[in-house]
Amino acid sequence: MEYLAYLALGAIAGTLAGLLGIGGGLVLVAALAWMLPLLGVPTEAAMHAALASSMASIILTAASSARAHHLRGSVLWPTVAWMVPGVLVGGWLGSRFAIGLDGDVLRWCVAGYCFVAAAQLLFGRERVRADGAPAPRGPGYTAAGVGIGAVSAVVGIGGGSMTVPLLVWRGVAPVRAVGTSSACGIFIGIGSALGYALQAPPGALSLPGAVGYVYLPAAGGVAVASVLAAPYGTRLAHRLSGRALKRVFAAFLIAVGCSFFFQ
Repeated sequence: MEYLAYLALGAIAGTLAGLLGIGGGLVLVAALAWMLPLLGVPTEAAMHAALASSMASIILTAASSARAHHLRGSVLWPTVAWMVPGVLVGGWLGSRFAIGLDGDVLRWCVAGYCFVAAAQLLFGRERVRADGAPAPRGPGYTAAGVGIGAVSAVVGIGGGSMTVPLLVWRGVAPVRAVGTSSACGIFIGIGSALGYALQAPPGALSLPGAVGYVYLPAAGGVAVASVLAAPYGTRLAHRLSGRALKRVFAAFLIAVGCSFFFQ
């Protein structure tokens, strides 16, 4: 039953990755924070383990989503190249910061982040970008990547709820912003998962298959199913209008944020 639950979560995460440009991290964190104490993870370490395992699974989830978007021509690779160094460093630093926080503080950080990101999507302005305009690039995107990677590591996401609004604000079509965000999410996951695995205190998790705060059975089970589901989410993203995509994204964030009040 444990592994079936991971597979079900992975299917949801993969669909969200393709649809919204994220690795489904927020819903994974909410679910794993509830499940892991039932498996013997101490309550005070459950949020850290949920965040770490979510970030590890995001690597393959985001890779599958990015590949599907690339095949449809919706990944702006020059923008990705500028953001990658920043998100790697930010993921490492963010995980180091999160390890030092209490689990309840992390829980409220995730819930608060959901509401802020949803409000930005619903009420923020966007620019209209002409077809064929050059992809956004420059050192400013590397600097932005540090912040995106750090926050993503603290709240357990692939960065889509920051990267997508940033690129949409800069005039990128929402579906291309989603595709570009998926590619960046690969490297956010790498930097963050390594940080949670290598910077955790000795014996952080006593479960078999745990490396630091990363619980490999959960991360692996989620990743397998999410890789298969991500292309389906990508097809949905290309069928929705940009405005509808933003509304779906905002509704998702609000729902997950509310779920933390009932845990």
